[in-house]
Amino acid sequence: MSIEIKDINKKFGDFVALEDISLNIPTGQLTALLGPSGGGKSTLLRIIAGLESTDEGTVHIEGVEATHLPPQKRNVGFVFQHYAAFKHMSVAKNVAYGLEIRKRSKADTKKRVAELLELVHLSQFAHRLPSQLSGGQRQRMALARALAVEPTVLLLDEPFGALDAKVRKELRDWLRRLHDEVHVTTVFVTHDQEEALEVADEIVVINNGRIEQIGSPDELYDAPANDFVMSFLGPVTTLEGLLMRPHDIDVSTAGEVAGTTPGEVVRMLRVGFEVRLTVRPTTGRGAGSSPGQEGDVTVVLTRSHARELGIDVGSTVWLSANRGATSVARRAIAAV
Repeated sequence: MSIEIKDINKKFGDFVALEDISLNIPTGQLTALLGPSGGGKSTLLRIIAGLESTDEGTVHIEGVEATHLPPQKRNVGFVFQHYAAFKHMSVAKNVAYGLEIRKRSKADTKKRVAELLELVHLSQFAHRLPSQLSGGQRQRMALARALAVEPTVLLLDEPFGALDAKVRKELRDWLRRLHDEVHVTTVFVTHDQEEALEVADEIVVINNGRIEQIGSPDELYDAPANDFVMSFLGPVTTLEGLLMRPHDIDVSTAGEVAGTTPGEVVRMLRVGFEVRLTVRPTTGRGAGSSPGQEGDVTVVLTRSHARELGIDVGSTVWLSANRGATSVARRAIAAV
């Protein structure tokens, strides 16, 4: 294992930031720490980096006891959300900084910087100042600087959080490709579910200082351990008292059959190729509730499917879970 975390506890005054955290991260894996703000994920990352101390527990990096080692002796690269660039230095100088303070030769430093700038597609900007780069380019420069010293572990704290949605999408695609090239063990913190699902080999869901579930993106999405994990990894709705994915609900206009829930379409919203329905059940749980209130069911269809069904506001429909759907109730998994 590249990183072994055992029985970590951390408090800030009376606030419990982390409680009984144990986690193994294999060498070469890209792992996401995912959770809501204040859940403890950044604290855990900073403990791995040596920027925070533990109250209890141990951290091993590549088999070396690192719990009490200072950051500079852990051989980790750290990338912050806001780049932390040296504004008066060129892009090349920023990337070279870690090598220069480690007394690497000028020839080695120049060669390594050139390789990294090519890797992150910034060779043509080597002599520019950070202020002359876009936000996405500055973040790529920060990643190159972190990789320059050939760290054992690369740690990223909300690396794309300060960027707009389009640039974030481009950079996470690029990060995945970069990781596949350099194979450095990488841990990144995010509260963006799509980012974690798209980029990570493994996701660690953290909430209120505790690990809720660890698994691959498919495992967490298809087999969530509880209602929190299911709700945090994508949209959910409630049908007959169970949490479900809106796209896992079948809609029929052909009439009631056994196992279906009748309802009235009270709202339709088209978002690109999707049509999002709000359906008010007319019998059973939630019957008689107002649109948008508890009891309403959200259903997602493709635009072509909605047209084929001829659905509009006021239509009567019948809802049921489709085959293979997963539902969760009260922190216990229930297969449909």
